[in-house]
Amino acid sequence: MNSLVLCAFVGSFIVGAFAAPAETYTTEFDGIDIDSVLKNEKLLDAYAKCLLDEGPCTREGRTLKTLLPDALETTCAKCSPTQKEKAKKVITFYMEKYPENAQKIMKKYDPTGKYRKALEEAFLGSL
Repeated sequence: MNSLVLCAFVGSFIVGAFAAPAETYTTEFDGIDIDSVLKNEKLLDAYAKCLLDEGPCTREGRTLKTLLPDALETTCAKCSPTQKEKAKKVITFYMEKYPENAQKIMKKYDPTGKYRKALEEAFLGSL
């Protein structure tokens, strides 16, 4: 699943992966309507370009880029149950609809694939 890392990052961002000083991400954005976000190709493309350093980043995009390494390293251990559920939905959707962007992001943030297996087990094992 070469696109898994991208999806995990985008998913973590969309469900609200803004780091709090504690050992969890804030749940401030858990109420986001993920289905509406996933229907917005322009928004998804903008996040991908931000992550790939191919376009400008919003404040949220910059935060996502900062948190991405931690989210990968910990397999979303700091995510709330709601965030994990929504991340799984985003991952599945993005892998199907945007495999090229997913692969580019995978190469950038996990070039050796060391996080891939854990992410697959965490997010795709029960699909």
